[in-house]
Formats: sequence, structure tokens, C-alpha cells
Amino acid sequence: MGSLTQIIPLILMFAIFYFLLIRPQQKRARQRNAMLGQLKKGDKIVTIGGLHGTVDLINEENNTVVVNAGGQKLTFDKAAVNSVAGEKAPTVDTAKSEK
Repeated sequence: MGSLTQIIPLILMFAIFYFLLIRPQQKRARQRNAMLGQLKKGDKIVTIGGLHGTVDLINEENNTVVVNAGGQKLTFDKAAVNSVAGEKAPTVDTAKSEK
């Protein structure tokens, strides 16, 4: 009985970490991988660095994306794409935050 009471708090802590930290992070990673997998030519994107542009070419062989931004063609790793314009991004309700 004594060793069981020592193990129960550890199990509870792991369960809390799993449901509050690990599981949501895995869900975000799956969503990001799905977004990168559905990326196609002509999509308007925003890179992690904040560059806005349009996808010109996707090279699946070495996981790069050629982005046309203001007439300039730039090559990025596919992982540098942060979001696709037009997709719903998490928003902050400004009416509630101003009060």
C-alpha cells in the first residue's frame, strides 16, 4: 500500500502533462504537416520571417519552395512556411481584451 501511494502522484502528474502539454502540441504538429502537404502553386503564403508572397514552385525532392514576393523569386525550405493566406488563423477577440 505504501509504494502505491508514492506512485499515484507521479501517474497523475504524467496525465496532467500529457493532456495539457503533449497532446495539444502533437495536434498542432499534425495540422502544420497537413498544411505543408497541401501546399500548391499559386497559394499566398507567409513565411516564419514575415515575408508575404505567392508559391511559384514546390520542389518535393529537397523540400524547398520558390516564392514570388514583389517580383523577386526567393527559395525557402518548406518548413519556413508559417501559414497559407485565406486559412483561418487563431484570432484574438479585441472587444474582450480592451475591457
